[in-house]
Amino acid sequence: MTRIDFHSNVGDSLLYACRLVRKAYQAGQPLVVLAEPPRLRAFDEQLWTFSPLDFVPHCMAGSALAADTPVVLAANLDDAPHHQILLNLGVTVPAQFARFERLLEVVGNAPDELAAGRDRYRFYRDRGYALNNYKQGG
Repeated sequence: MTRIDFHSNVGDSLLYACRLVRKAYQAGQPLVVLAEPPRLRAFDEQLWTFSPLDFVPHCMAGSALAADTPVVLAANLDDAPHHQILLNLGVTVPAQFARFERLLEVVGNAPDELAAGRDRYRFYRDRGYALNNYKQGG
């Protein structure tokens, strides 16, 4: 069964997600980041700029290099080359999340993110998934 980790109250969810992606990359764990296209573009830009001393190799799922790239950004999971870790930055529950060993859910402080995060939390809980919670800040 997929392990699901909720990271909530993180402030800037894209910046926090960059740090999670860097941690997975440094640990040698391939990762797929899922989000709607506009949010995915913003995340892609932030991956290039969030840390001047770190480079996290990444590409879009449709790229010819996706299978060989440790971090793949995807608007859907149809072409996902990795199935170890899925980081969901999308609003809804990923349709194919159960194919992954781990699912990371990042929930920022904005009201719309909180509401969508609560809905996803209930969805997983109601289906019997064990949920690990990592609440940031105070």
